[in-house]
Amino acid sequence: MRSRIKISKHKHTGHLRPHEHTSYMPLFVMVFIVGLMLVGFSVTTFVEASPPPQAESVSLTGTVPKAPPKEGATIDVPSDQKHFTTSPITVSGTCPASTLVEIYKNDIFAGSAPCETNGTYSVQIDLLYGKNVLTAQVFDVLNQAGPTSKPVTIFYDATPPPAASLSALNFLGTQLLIHTEAVYRGTFPGQTLNVPISLLGGIGPYAVSIDWGDGGKSIIPRSDNSIFNAPHIFKKAGTYKITIEVTDSSGQVAFMTVAAIVNGQPAVIAGTNTSANAKTSLSKLIVLWPLFAILVTMVVSFWLGEKREKKVMQKHGNPALQVPVGTTPHLSI
Repeated sequence: MRSRIKISKHKHTGHLRPHEHTSYMPLFVMVFIVGLMLVGFSVTTFVEASPPPQAESVSLTGTVPKAPPKEGATIDVPSDQKHFTTSPITVSGTCPASTLVEIYKNDIFAGSAPCETNGTYSVQIDLLYGKNVLTAQVFDVLNQAGPTSKPVTIFYDATPPPAASLSALNFLGTQLLIHTEAVYRGTFPGQTLNVPISLLGGIGPYAVSIDWGDGGKSIIPRSDNSIFNAPHIFKKAGTYKITIEVTDSSGQVAFMTVAAIVNGQPAVIAGTNTSANAKTSLSKLIVLWPLFAILVTMVVSFWLGEKREKKVMQKHGNPALQVPVGTTPHLSI
């Protein structure tokens, strides 16, 4: 018996499908949502990349007029006419809130400290041989001076070397002293603060030890008593107590504490970070928009292609030729 091969129609062959194989409506909805998200991201990026007009204006620094402090500090400790045999000593008293207190000995700056929230201060100072007349003066945030306190006279009864004077400071004598500024203002976190230090008297070489008040410490050797800068970088804003201690080759020790005010981060640093983020976002948009355009083109192209296929099949009306894409003719033997 001879086999006969016949191609028979599949039950679906030649019949138009009531619905297209691809559901284009959900695709169009998804593309629309993605487009909205991309537009929103673009608007946010361009706003960040275009700062408001005031961000590009010239920054000015000025002093707002304000009356200087009317109330001064007091020296409660030590008491008047007291004698000491060791140095340094602690000076404390009352002060107006939000001020800085500077202590002077015989009109020479001896140290500074901020006034605490409870209206008191405490600072350690070194003494001169013999008589020391102590005074305190307060300064506000604008560095305006308040009244000077009532003087307190004390005595340092240590035996000075023969070359030193008992009644006044002799800069050519052998007593070791430290001189620096009263207070340091205007530095910012991350910026280098240079503290100028002068060593007076003593016998070189010298060892300078600095406690910066933030956990950092420095040891600086000096061969002579010429002025030098001690650098440091504070990481956080705040008021810090810098403690300076110097020892000379004969074993003499000089001591001083001074306040340093570290302001908050300058606005230009925050602006730089925002600008960098905006540049990164712009780089992403350069990639995302072309990809979105390709996606839209593909979806529309497939939709138009399927529409065209449907019209062609309807026009020819030949069931034998209307084999849908993806179907296989049924073979029977």
